[in-house]
Order: sequence, then C-alpha cells, then structure tokens
Amino acid sequence: MAINFISSKVFKRFDLTTDQRYTLSESATEIIEDLESPMVLDVFLEGEDFPSEFRRLKNETKQLLEEFSAVNNNIIFNFINPLEDESTRERNIQQLTQRGLTPMQLSVQENGKSSQAVIFPWALASYNERTVIIPLVKNKIGTSQQELVSNSVQHLEYAFADGFSKLTKPKRRKIAILKGNKQLEDKYIANFVKKLGAYYYIAPFTLDSVASNPQKTLKAINRFDLIISAKPTEAFSEEEKLVLDQYTMHGGKSLWLIDAVAMEKDSLYNATGTSYAVNRDLNLTDFFFKYGIRINPYLVSTLYSAPITLAMGEGSQSQFQHLKWPYSPLAGSSSKHPITNNLNLVKFDFANQIDLLKNEIHKTILLETAPLTKLEGTPREVSLELVTKEQNPQSFNTDNQTLAVLLEGQFNSVYTNRIKPFNIQDSKNKSVTTKMIVIADGDVIKNDVIRNVPQELGFDRWTGKTYGNKEFLLNAVNYLLDDNGLINIRSKEIDVAFLNQQKIASEKTKWQLINILLPLVLLGVLGFAFNYLRKKKYAS
Repeated sequence: MAINFISSKVFKRFDLTTDQRYTLSESATEIIEDLESPMVLDVFLEGEDFPSEFRRLKNETKQLLEEFSAVNNNIIFNFINPLEDESTRERNIQQLTQRGLTPMQLSVQENGKSSQAVIFPWALASYNERTVIIPLVKNKIGTSQQELVSNSVQHLEYAFADGFSKLTKPKRRKIAILKGNKQLEDKYIANFVKKLGAYYYIAPFTLDSVASNPQKTLKAINRFDLIISAKPTEAFSEEEKLVLDQYTMHGGKSLWLIDAVAMEKDSLYNATGTSYAVNRDLNLTDFFFKYGIRINPYLVSTLYSAPITLAMGEGSQSQFQHLKWPYSPLAGSSSKHPITNNLNLVKFDFANQIDLLKNEIHKTILLETAPLTKLEGTPREVSLELVTKEQNPQSFNTDNQTLAVLLEGQFNSVYTNRIKPFNIQDSKNKSVTTKMIVIADGDVIKNDVIRNVPQELGFDRWTGKTYGNKEFLLNAVNYLLDDNGLINIRSKEIDVAFLNQQKIASEKTKWQLINILLPLVLLGVLGFAFNYLRKKKYAS
C-alpha cells in the first residue's frame, strides 16, 4: 500500500536507451517549460499504407512528443490522416499543398511486393493564434528510404524545438544586409532573408555614408549583431574596410559570401555558349589575409558536382537533359560541427578555393569538395561544349578543396601599424573574442527568380532535388549569433535500426516454419517422452 501511494505521488521517466534518444536536451526543455496556454500540434504521420520505415518515424515522433508533453502538459498533439476519407482526399491534398505542406510519394517494398504511397511528413503547431509548419523528414541526396528515416529521426528534436522557439521566443538580435558594393539584389536573397526574419530583425545597411561621416557609420553598424555581405561585385574602399575592421574589433560577427572570380552561369546562355572567367578585385585580399585566410582566384572544378540542364536537339525535337557540369561543386563536411552535422550537400556555382594561413585564429573547415577536384587558373574561357566532352578522371588530381571556413578568436586589426584612411574614436588593434564565416562563392545564397518571383533557395526545379544551402546558411547565422541552444540539438546522434525487408521476404517461409511448426514438434516430442516415461515408471 505504501509503495502504491508513493508511486502515485512521484512521477519519473527513465530513458534506458544507449543513445538517450528520449531524453530531451536542456535547450529544448527551456523553450517549452514556461508555456502557460495550450500549444496544439496536428501531425500528419497517420495512415495504413505507410512503409515500415515511416511507421518507425511515426512511432519515434509520437514518443518524442510524449516527452515534450511530460515536461509541460500544455503541449497537446493529434495524429491525423488527411487521406483517410476518399471524398475529401483531393481537396485536403490541395489545401495542405497550398499551405506549403507538400506531399511525398514513397515506394513501399513489403512481402516481396512493390507499391506506391503518398504521405504528408509535416506537423502544424499552433500557439496564441500563431501557427508554424514543422518538417518531419530530413532530405539528403542519394539516400535510401531507411537512411532518410534515420536522418529524420535524428532531426526530430531539433525540428520541434525550432518550431516551438518560433512560437514562444521573441526576436532579440539584429542583422544588417550590406548594400553599396553591388551585392546581390534583394529578389535574389529574398528566400533566405524571409527565413531569417522568423528569428531575427533584418535591415539593409549601406556603407555609402563612410565618405562623409565615417564615425557615424561605425556607430550605426555597431548596433547590429551580425552583418551579411552577399556577393559584392564592386571593390571596397579603404574607408569602408576600416569601418568593417573596427566592427569586428568591437565584437561584431560577419558572414561573407565572396566571389574572387567574375563568372556567371547566365552569361553562357548566348549564341556561342562561351564566356570568360576573370579575376574580381574586391580590395579585400589584405583584409582576409590578416584574419588568417586567402581566397584564391581559381575556379574549382570537380567530378562530384550538380548537373546543368540544357535543351539538346533542334526545334520541336529538342529535349531538356541533365548533363555533367564540373563547375557546380557539391560540397559537404566530414566533421561533426553543429553547423554541418547531418547536413545535405550544398551546391556551389563557379566556386573559389580558400587557403588557411597560420595565425592564432581557430579555423574550422565547414564545407569542402570531394577529392576528385582540380583548380583552374584565370583568366580562362568557359564553354558549354564541355558537357559534350568526356572528362579524364586523372586530371582531377587534387585533394579536397576548402570552400567555406569558420574563424573564431581574437582578431588582429588589418590597420595595426598602418596609416588609417581617417581618424577614429575608440580604435582597437585587437578584437574581443568573436566569429566570422567566409564562403568562397556568392551564389550559395542566391535563389532562382521566375517571373519576378523568388524561388526556394537550394531547390533545383529541373531535377527536383533540394540542396542544403538554406539550412547551412541558417545554421551558420545561428552559430555566429550564439544561438547554440538550438543548433547543439542537431549534434545529437541517434542510432536507428531497421529490419532488412529483402531478407524478410526471402526467408519468410523458413521463419514461419521455425516459429510455428518447431514449437509444435517440440511439444509433441516432449509429450510423447513424458507419457512414455510415465508409463514405464508406473507399469506393473
């Protein structure tokens, strides 16, 4: 009686899994523990035709939400099958798709048979009259369905914590999008900026006023926690560089997307199909050199790259084909850094190579090419005829090339022991501890624009593939702004084991016999032996 009474008053959950998959991180717990009104989640992972892998995703999602609900019972969740009623099926698909919940078509391989199933791997979270969409599937190029589900299970806690954070946490930090050096137009960065706007305050900032009032410009830019320079194409003046340098010295964070070579894919779509790649002098060589890196004016060419889509053939007989294009490297990372852990491949276009220089700044390579790579000097002609030629793998003989790097530490000023272009108050020669990320390609942040409408960053409408550009950049910004609570959840490693469906189908009969017939045989043998021994013992 005493034990029952105590157990009714004391509540404790135990996670006995080796990877602690059902133990919520401290950051996730902090987001929801102060909820004072109901947060309702509609999860669309419900249905009878799910492949076994996605039934596993459903179960993992349910168990994770039970953990969230155990922390705060204001979290209420329902699993819904939007395709259950045939009379409303098409209408539901249309309504969900219009809200951004795109369906996923799956191949079901069970009992040796193949079939197709449609699912909606999404959840809607509503709190205080606001609603956010939570993705439950973590796409990764070239993965099987089992690997897709494994990645998704690993991503679940982050996905829900991120959605809850959008609903409960007010914006605090401010980001400046640099203008004035012919950076990308707003429409080409609109998709990523819109994504950032869910977390931070965003504002444009021009350095044009440096020439007339540099001190005022520096004071104004220091109000921002982070600056982003997206593919500048006009050289920075010494006055602008001094302002940016002192911004870093005072602890400002920065994200640079730099093209050291002037070359655009659009320039190839002309009558000749050729263009010239030339060096682009942004007057930033000494700037980055002092901080510990050098962006070299080489084109990175690799066999492991995204295809280019071209119309092949004449007139009405022409067809769009996906052709090998070595100037669009697909970059990844072998490290477990929170920015790149479990990240899809990131697509570059006419990327350049980064050298890491020796100084006291700590450098982390975030993205690099595959080993089959070569560096091509500039100026050089680039032609679409390349797609018709067989590439010699032996010419791609350099190792992985660095395309994105994180710099952390106390930076030395570019203008230490140099004549400054203007006098500045509170000038510093060494920064407080701060961070900077440099990416050697401005197109990483560039979304397509169709009929003047910005498209999804990272989505290739020709192949249907989604690259990891947007997630990588968002993780980079979160990390630079010390939003490590959310991003550290991404580092959690979960081992998801699956049954081998092919082996199940091929050995089905054997295991049915073992599980059904063998127990009956053993029971018969034991019964016969028991009766035999019993008769022998008691026989007169």
